[in-house]
Amino acid sequence: MKGRTIILDHLGDVEAAALMVDGKLDDFLVDSDAPRVGTVYRAIADRPVKGQGGMFLKTPDGAAFLRQIKGLAPGQTILVQVSGHAEPGKAIPVTNKLLFKSRYAIVTPDAPGLNISRSIKDEEERDRLLEIAHEAAGGADLGLILRSSCAGADADDIAEDIANMLALADTVANDDGQEMEVLSEGDGPHLLAWRDWTAPAEVVTEAGGFSDHGVLEELDRLSSPQVPLGNGASIFVEPTRALVAVDVNTGSDASLAAGVKANMACARALPRALRLRGLGGQITLDLAPMPKKDRRTFESALRAAFRADDVDTTLVGWTPLGHYELQRKRARPVLAEVLAGGGE
Repeated sequence: MKGRTIILDHLGDVEAAALMVDGKLDDFLVDSDAPRVGTVYRAIADRPVKGQGGMFLKTPDGAAFLRQIKGLAPGQTILVQVSGHAEPGKAIPVTNKLLFKSRYAIVTPDAPGLNISRSIKDEEERDRLLEIAHEAAGGADLGLILRSSCAGADADDIAEDIANMLALADTVANDDGQEMEVLSEGDGPHLLAWRDWTAPAEVVTEAGGFSDHGVLEELDRLSSPQVPLGNGASIFVEPTRALVAVDVNTGSDASLAAGVKANMACARALPRALRLRGLGGQITLDLAPMPKKDRRTFESALRAAFRADDVDTTLVGWTPLGHYELQRKRARPVLAEVLAGGGE
């Protein structure tokens, strides 16, 4: 099936959303029992961590960990936002730099100023968006970013989005409570799909959509660590407690260029493989043998592939053993853990 289809459905009782592109699962969002990314807490400082420049906080959902705590003393209240998913048994990662993000607008209370996505190049369109923003913001002393999805969008829709995010930011910023509390819950999969999958697509909301559109079959394939790359090559994506190991195999190809071809295919396939499985943290690539002169070409391909991915990923570089390392934000729940917990 050609084209883009967004399916909003559930896995059992768990809310989930799938993006199918030309009949292939391109992205998948699923809820979990963990606090959602974007949730805002009024937290209470608990105890500093010596040598790490951070502090544990008390929240209604358990312990959280905040880095860069200058001026924060135990017992103080502080507004923080969930910035990622915690590994099992670890504190919730949070930040004190709040963001209020929607389909068209991002409000940044700690970074005043008006910015428009650099991907919008047309000057007339940028001028139109500036007018909308200035009229909708009404001189609010908060930062505002207009996202790339604003290009060509209806002015009233953009203005309404800006007003909603400004109102939410203002409500949270003016909170004067003293007890720990959830002030704003992060977006669930269906709202995230509306917010972030903005390219034109057919939207399916009927129950059973995952079955009707082949999503369940795609999820079954994700239960295997093997990701075919074509021509017999493949990668194995296997999470451990310490890191995610990615092994590149050339298969039956015994040609001199087999290693380079498999590694380049890995670079193109890796963002999707990690995104669909919800994997992050330290990632180590055990690549197929290739000449050192081809390393720069591989790095360029890897950088281009992750540039189009919406999860922050840092390309760290080569190890003395010839492995390649990445650091990826834990922005999503691990799919295997959600399914094992009853999402099936």
